[in-house]
Amino acid sequence: MPHSEPQALSLPDVRVPAKWTLGGLAAGLLLGLVLARDGGAPGIVAAADWLGGLWLRGLQMTIVPLVVALLVMGIVRTVAAASAGRMAAYSVGQFIAVLASGTIFAAFAMPALLRIFPVPASAAAALSGGAMGGPPPAVPGLLDFLTALVPTNVIAAASDSAILPLIVFFALFALAITRLPLEPRLQLSSLFEAIAGAMMVMIGWVLKLAPIGVFALALAVAAKSGTAAIGALAHYIALVASIGLVVMAAGYGLARFGGGIPLGRFARAMLPAQAVALSTQSSLASVPAMLGACNRLGLRQTSGEFVLPLAVAVFRATGPAMNLAVAIYVGHLAGVAMTPPVIAAGVVVALLTTLGAPSLPGAISFVSSIGPIALAMGVPLGPLALLVAVEVLPDIVRTVGNVTLDVAVTATVDRRAATDRG
Repeated sequence: MPHSEPQALSLPDVRVPAKWTLGGLAAGLLLGLVLARDGGAPGIVAAADWLGGLWLRGLQMTIVPLVVALLVMGIVRTVAAASAGRMAAYSVGQFIAVLASGTIFAAFAMPALLRIFPVPASAAAALSGGAMGGPPPAVPGLLDFLTALVPTNVIAAASDSAILPLIVFFALFALAITRLPLEPRLQLSSLFEAIAGAMMVMIGWVLKLAPIGVFALALAVAAKSGTAAIGALAHYIALVASIGLVVMAAGYGLARFGGGIPLGRFARAMLPAQAVALSTQSSLASVPAMLGACNRLGLRQTSGEFVLPLAVAVFRATGPAMNLAVAIYVGHLAGVAMTPPVIAAGVVVALLTTLGAPSLPGAISFVSSIGPIALAMGVPLGPLALLVAVEVLPDIVRTVGNVTLDVAVTATVDRRAATDRG
């Protein structure tokens, strides 16, 4: 395999109307509250239910092919990165350690937060009832769970949206691609990149209609549940964002103990990069500011110029932890039993689907990353269609946390490289 630094994926630039989507949510909630106060209008609520459900089906139809294509591309690129030299291999090892630690933390912390700060019953019904949810699925036993990981028919697994066996198959398929000669490896990589690009165009079309779809869903929910829906959304934002904030705080500990940088010095050096991340909600746009932070921290130029682009290409520090937290939250709303096998399925899928995931707009990454986790855990996808409207707020925490961990990992790799040479 050629030793080259992973490059950004040449996927289409899909714009998502985040402000209009948030506006559609607010308008739908307000109109729904008016209808609830006036006794409701069954015809309007039924029409909104149908329209919102149709938009949700449009989101769902793209999840499996998009996730499969991104998974194959991500694994191929991660393996390529790890084979690009000693520093690259150590960097990828650090990425995986951070991602695994954050995801395992979320697996324990989110259920604990939901026990300490439970969702009010009326608020839970607001987001999980009716067309938004459904009866919780039966929880399989451990042996059944392990047996189901190996699909006997991958086509049948895809048609049933059995995401975990699909991920197992395509993860192995991606590893097999990395063992092929250069020409067929590039051909298959290009094929899956093209599939991912086409799916992104399709999901972009669906998300352009997000203001209408979210308006319809919010209207139906608020008309049935009143102000409880607003309380549920605020509760959701607070809990999911808190998981991201803890992961981000761990970046300061990594910089201190892994990179040997005093906390105050690291915090001051990170402020400009975090400001850019806060304003742009883009790790890619924050790269120049992150390089500046590396310079202020006295890291070697070679470390910053190699590890940071690598981190932006294959590392989303807050991604799996916050994605798993969302799936657990929605599962809690829907009454899905969070048994060890269910949580384990979520952890595995959260980790695998984040490897090498490209930098996408918040709404698209929300659907493509959390959808497969929810499917693997038996969590209904319906509530995600409403929660995507408020993703702009947790996404700020995601981006600032990712930028902080990118520099912290760069400092750790720089210290390790200096030790190896010394």
